Parts: sequence; structure tokens; C-alpha cells
Amino acid sequence: MAASENDKQPDAVSSVMKVFGILQALGEERDHGITELAQRVMMSKSTVYRFLQTMKTLGYVTQEGESEKYSLTLKLFELGAKALQNVDLIRSADVQMRELSRLTKETIHLGALEEDSIVYIHKIDSLYNLRMYSRIGRRNPLHTTAIGKVLLAWRDRAEVNEILKEVEFKRSTANTIVTREALLEVLDQVKAQGFGEDNEEQEEGLRCIAVPVFDRFGVVIAGLSISFPTIRFSEEAKSDYVAMLHRAARTLSAEMGYHHYDF
Repeated sequence: MAASENDKQPDAVSSVMKVFGILQALGEERDHGITELAQRVMMSKSTVYRFLQTMKTLGYVTQEGESEKYSLTLKLFELGAKALQNVDLIRSADVQMRELSRLTKETIHLGALEEDSIVYIHKIDSLYNLRMYSRIGRRNPLHTTAIGKVLLAWRDRAEVNEILKEVEFKRSTANTIVTREALLEVLDQVKAQGFGEDNEEQEEGLRCIAVPVFDRFGVVIAGLSISFPTIRFSEEAKSDYVAMLHRAARTLSAEMGYHHYDF
């Protein structure tokens, strides 16, 4: 009889605990040999070696030449730095997003790039009954969303092509962009005008406008957006929304250390 998922779970949890035990031991002291590390974490040398090789392949551990000495790379630091950056970003963005919500009563999102998608890292719900339903942590495609477009538009074209390499341009509505070439043209327009749009490309009856948020190095770290039903759309409202978004994103970017927000 095949093992159930519940039967396998204890082994999976045990493996995770072993991995973090090794990482913690490596973090407490710079260099460790397999024998010393095995004694410290109370595992067999073969088990420790197997985990180290996997972590080495993933880039979290480095080996000094052909010796048995292993140490952590900066990859964990990079992950921690991203987490801290998002905490600071969300804390600062919350103030601006609540003001945007007060002024527009529409749904306000903050989204970041996660591999080949966007992920919503903060949101303020619309005060109207007719609203966009979403949740923090939800992923959406880059090519169908206003936030996705601003996350790409200010990046080097080679990096954009690398990000889009695995993207499947699925059609969600009649307006969805379905080729890389068409998206690249739109990205040029987004950068030139300073904002991105979702014109019923992700969901019929829903529009979205987004602007970039920059970190201190001038890298786009997030997109700030307003989403609203098409029945509440007008060109006047659109220009007002763009102006409000830019004011909020300019303030937020400055708080992140970027003082050249020129829109």
C-alpha cells in the first residue's frame, strides 16, 4: 500500500529541521568540517554531507576549495534583507495607501515582483460595495496587470527577457496581451508616460492604474495601484488617479531613499 501524505509528513518536517540545524550551526561559526558539523548537529556524516551538497547547489553554502570546510554564503542575508525591506516598505506605504483610499474610496494595492509574477504585499479594500476582490499574498501575471507592467518597464531589457522566459501568455479577456513582443512595446509606453494600465486585461469590467516605487538605488521595488470598475471610469478620474498615485509613490520612494522621482 502506498504511503499517505500524512505518513510522509514527519520525514519532511524532520528534513527541514535538519537543514535549519545545519544552517544555524554554520551561522554560529564561519567554517565547519563535516565531522565537526555532524557532531554538533548530532547527525551522521553521510546525512550532513548530502544536505550540504544540496545547499551548495542552491547557493546557500560554499565549500573552500577541495577541503571539507563549509560556510554560509550571503544568500540568506539577501533573503533577510528583502524581508526587512518589505516590512519597511509596507509600513511606509500603509500611510500613503490609506490616504489614497480616503481620496478615491477605491481598492489600493502594493505589489512586488516574485519570480515571473506579481504578488500583492499590501492592500486597502474599496469602500464601495462594487469592488475588486483580492487578498494579500495572491499572485497575478505580469502581462495582464498594471503593477506587473511597471515592475518590468524600468528594468534592463535583458533582465525583462530573462524574467519573461518562462511566462505563458495566457489570455484572460479579449484585451489581454498575448505575445512578448506586444508586451515589450507596451513597456516602452509605460516608461515614457510614467504609469501602467490594466484595461480590462485581467478581468472584464475592471481597470487598474499603477505607478512605480523606487528604492535608494533607483530600482523599482514595487508597484502602487488603484483598481476600479469600468462603470466608475472617466478620463478626468484617470488623470486625477495618476496624479494622486505619483504623489504617493514620490513620497514613498523618498522614504526608501530615492529622491529623483520626476513624474
